[in-house]
Amino acid sequence: MKVKAYLEITMKIDEANRPAAAKVYNDYRQPFLDTIKGALTKDLLVRDEDVQVLHGFDSAEHAQAYLSSAMFENDVFVGLKLLWSAEPEVKIYTVA
Repeated sequence: MKVKAYLEITMKIDEANRPAAAKVYNDYRQPFLDTIKGALTKDLLVRDEDVQVLHGFDSAEHAQAYLSSAMFENDVFVGLKLLWSAEPEVKIYTVA
């Protein structure tokens, strides 16, 4: 399948907390790909000013649905929330 939508979550995470954030990413990357409907890719992007997780989906609807999934709300969100130094920015893009 081809990626037709991206869910981008940009988080401000202090340098000291980045290893813990990377652990959350690594712990849930494969379960995300294996169990979330429409999930095709998941990448961790790191810059000095922030950390992004870029999720590829087969549709914008599946990207939106992931945000209210049990995995996101009960595991990923809980694992990352205490690491943020500001509220995350969440965007969904459709591939043109």
